[in-house]
Amino acid sequence: MEDDKEKRVQQYLDLNDTITRGRLKIYIGMSAGVGKTYRMLQEAHSLLRNDINIKIGYVETHGRVETQALIDGLPIIPRREVFYKGKKLDELDVQAILLLHPGVVIVDELAHTNIPGSKNEKRWQDVIDILDAGIDVITAVNIQHIESINEDVKQITGVEVQVRVPDKILQLADEVVNIDLTADELITRLKEGKIYDHSKVQQALQNFFQADKILQLRELALKEVAGQVERKVDYQITSRQTPFRHERLLACISSNHEIAQRIIRKTARLASYYNSQWYVLYVQTEKEADDKIPLAAQRHLINNFKNATELGAELIRKKCDNVAQAIIETTQEKNITTICIGKPHLNLFQIMLRTGVFNQLLKTLSKNNTDIVILS
Repeated sequence: MEDDKEKRVQQYLDLNDTITRGRLKIYIGMSAGVGKTYRMLQEAHSLLRNDINIKIGYVETHGRVETQALIDGLPIIPRREVFYKGKKLDELDVQAILLLHPGVVIVDELAHTNIPGSKNEKRWQDVIDILDAGIDVITAVNIQHIESINEDVKQITGVEVQVRVPDKILQLADEVVNIDLTADELITRLKEGKIYDHSKVQQALQNFFQADKILQLRELALKEVAGQVERKVDYQITSRQTPFRHERLLACISSNHEIAQRIIRKTARLASYYNSQWYVLYVQTEKEADDKIPLAAQRHLINNFKNATELGAELIRKKCDNVAQAIIETTQEKNITTICIGKPHLNLFQIMLRTGVFNQLLKTLSKNNTDIVILS
């Protein structure tokens, strides 16, 4: 099921004009409380006034009075009620949306994880099903939930966000709109009780809602939306003849979970920036054979493979004790222009002196005009 989802996302990214699909509009904000849901509901009222068949599939107001007031007068598709661990919970009713087939549907909280037992694990997968049916979707997400900038967000906030959305969903979007506020405006809204209940305000001010953190997240959001616009212009004006530019990136990973995770995310960002095709290469040496590698490492490896695929990479696995040779072969097979590797344990000069194979790799890359990027 998961593989099918990824294939369908890739089909959309290929922008095949013969496929009729719904249009996707994503509102991005630097944090909760900037007004993403409010803006979606304003747009819903505007569409309704213009006789567009618009429905509210799922909106989370978080008890905000101004947002709640905007729901009045809008046609709502009832949520699906689910009992989980003795509690009654609400979920987006995808089947009802497909059955009613509105022209446009509002689906909030794009990064949401569905209740176990749902057809899809993630709400962004529900959105793909809706788009697949030819229904337009307007949705919203906070910048900290974007997969490839997870490390940046962690450095800024000190918290690793667990619920994330693959970058491919942003690339799939027809429109990406930033909802922006200054740090002072956002903090003022918080103090006025417009984001959280007054009892939670002081804790929020001491943790996430600090001016320096907000400013850095704001910068991430602005850069992300600017990058999406740049890529859209590049596709529509510069690169209509080919789906990708000439750059082809190769991320080389090992079974080291954290290092591999960083390499994948950073290469994904580069590939997104250059609008380029990219690959992830895992070379399984004898030391990492299935019967020798620990189960925990195997699970991490599988998760990294899944993550790479969600971020848009083509996965390549090779069994070989000569890692450098495997990289050379893959570079030639896929016409790679840039190789991305992790920071070596020894400095590069020592490796060049002590490892003839690595020296051969560098010479081969130089001969083929292939760049090598060492990621921190």
